[in-house]
Amino acid sequence: MHKTRLYIAGAFVAPQAQGYFPAIDPATEAPFAEVAAGQAADIDRAVRAAREAFDTGIWSELSGTSRAAMLRLVAQGLRARLAEIAALEVRDNGKPLPEAEWDVGDAAFAFDYYADLAEARDSDPEEPVDVGDARFAATIRREPLGVVAAITPWNFPLLMAVWKVAPALAAGCTIVLKPSELCSLSCEVLAQIIHAAGIPPGVFNLVTGTGPEAGQPLADHPLIDKVAFTGSVATGRKVMMAAAAGIRTVALELGGKSPFVIFADCDLDKAVEWILFGIFWNKGEVCSATSRVLVERSLYPALLARLQQATEAIPIGAGSMPGVKLGPIVSQGQYDKICAAIAAGKASGARLVTGGDRPEGLTRGYFLRPTIFADVPTDSALWREEIFGPVVCVNPFDTEAEAVAEANDSAYGLAGAVMSDDLQRCERVARKLRAGIIWVNCSQPTFTQLPWGGVKASGIGRELGRAGFEAYFETKQITRFDSRQTWGWYLGRDA
Repeated sequence: MHKTRLYIAGAFVAPQAQGYFPAIDPATEAPFAEVAAGQAADIDRAVRAAREAFDTGIWSELSGTSRAAMLRLVAQGLRARLAEIAALEVRDNGKPLPEAEWDVGDAAFAFDYYADLAEARDSDPEEPVDVGDARFAATIRREPLGVVAAITPWNFPLLMAVWKVAPALAAGCTIVLKPSELCSLSCEVLAQIIHAAGIPPGVFNLVTGTGPEAGQPLADHPLIDKVAFTGSVATGRKVMMAAAAGIRTVALELGGKSPFVIFADCDLDKAVEWILFGIFWNKGEVCSATSRVLVERSLYPALLARLQQATEAIPIGAGSMPGVKLGPIVSQGQYDKICAAIAAGKASGARLVTGGDRPEGLTRGYFLRPTIFADVPTDSALWREEIFGPVVCVNPFDTEAEAVAEANDSAYGLAGAVMSDDLQRCERVARKLRAGIIWVNCSQPTFTQLPWGGVKASGIGRELGRAGFEAYFETKQITRFDSRQTWGWYLGRDA
């Protein structure tokens, strides 16, 4: 059975405590690898290696072009090992193979995209500013922020890590990555590819382990300059408190309960297709999943009937099986949480349309039939709290204003979607929805070139796009006085 290793200061090493925990295949419930259980001592080694690498300038002082060349080698390495990494993610996470292949391809593209931005930075290192006094020449300079702690989730194990690693490295930062203990294996392959690309020792470090034993010491470490976290609101609060204690930058992506507003004038099959994609892609283990669907009342009965029919036809099974479009839930713990949410939904008075139980014939593995609730009480946990699984709530509405108000009545604000053949109405609703990401006549398409992040309890800051690159810089002003001039405030001359 494969034993993973940590990657610290350019070397693959065992954890100091020599501890390991099993990686479980969610389709079989069987262990298939042993994951290195890093602890505070390993985190300290990794952070100090990143600190030294940053402070010596072996990465931050390279030209953007030089960094870009190595980042493109990482992209090439990911593409060369795409089939291997995708198969590993299927076994570790449970997602269907085509989805995993898509994720690895997106991760490779992200390294190329941020390599381009790093290279472009060389031609514009400082921005001159006219301060209105000819004796002064002022510029604004953007410099790498420093040492980054990246704590990433299990739903897109490689891709979510790359969303932080690629822009941080492109900006000239050094980084310590702590992936979720539920899905760590593809990040070890990422470390191997980064090592082979020749990125200097200490610039990228990987420490696997649990949240309490590795994640918390990383967030708390005094030599960290920024903590970038994706995960639950509860853990995000702890990360933010640790960042506040150290007066350091923090970026939080904390999920959501995203609405999808569907008007009666849209094509029924198109609406159903995007509802399915919006909630059942990646088994609903998606922070932006459009899990609250609001349907104009005149379309409501027909849409529910067609949605039920399509949902019940989704092929379920191990992610490695051809044709499967819904794999197992990632872990026993997550499976139990989703089942508890379904039970609470039934108790709340919501109408269970379909699903909510184990598929026939799948006696092992964390399999769950995709689930639809209708007529859901809007004050229930089912409607208001993130479930992070293949469970969708559908309610009717009568007016546009009612739909917008209900969509915005949430503690979250990561994403939202609207569907209508009336494009003016779509634009109106899109501007009124309080969220960082809005989709019109679709749900969930994600592009590296566009910023990603939310408002309210969905988090702080943005990843991806140019914003995701700029988030790893600090702004410095440099003001230069013309030495041929005299200031003279204290020496008797006029200023």
